[in-house]
Amino acid sequence: MPAKIRITHYFAAVIDRLYPFARSTYRWLLGLWSRTPNLVGDRDIENTFVIQHMPSGPGKALDFGANTSSMSLMAARKGFSVVALDLLPLDFPWVHPNIQTLQGDILKVEFEEASFDLVINLSTVEHVGLAGRYGVKAMESDGDLLAMRRLHRWMKDQSRMLLTIPVGQDAVFIPMNRVYGEKRLPKLIEGYRVLHEEFWAKPAKDNKWRQVSKEEALSFPARAGSRSPFMNIYALGCFVLQKA
Repeated sequence: MPAKIRITHYFAAVIDRLYPFARSTYRWLLGLWSRTPNLVGDRDIENTFVIQHMPSGPGKALDFGANTSSMSLMAARKGFSVVALDLLPLDFPWVHPNIQTLQGDILKVEFEEASFDLVINLSTVEHVGLAGRYGVKAMESDGDLLAMRRLHRWMKDQSRMLLTIPVGQDAVFIPMNRVYGEKRLPKLIEGYRVLHEEFWAKPAKDNKWRQVSKEEALSFPARAGSRSPFMNIYALGCFVLQKA
């Protein structure tokens, strides 16, 4: 057996032995922070929302911020021809003939008007223009609003966007993300018709996500100054939008 393969097998065996320890440590950390509301489990809410409301193809879909989810693959399985766009390099652990990867800045790339039947915008737009994370180098205070206008232009009439974002009391946590409240949220979705919306938050009593009213979600006191999900908390807004 070649030396490189033996070394690879050795490290794989070490990782396999360490996995139970890492899993138990993670669960211990969850228990440690269980009394303080945090973001653990937010992607369970967002991913399942997008899957639930994703229509079937055929058609053309844009997965905006594709690097951190498997929604490009889900859309391709639904029959769409997908453009997976991200500011960071895209290197999925799989290949699908109906997925085209594209590394680029949402504020600089160009697509023809009315190109897409579906846009997936899963926890991404809140980062646009905030320098210091996800490869963003230049500050653009209204980058999120500009991105939504560009996406609107690229969508076909009556097409849909599946959008998930942090919501709560209006705030900007540089370089982490924006939180959308009563002031910023209407600006973000201007020009779109809301077909469906739901809101989730974690009450302090048990640190588990629950659906809440829009009023409760938009008044939620957010904090997002840390790179650790154990230290941050905000409510979630999930929307099915249609190009008006």
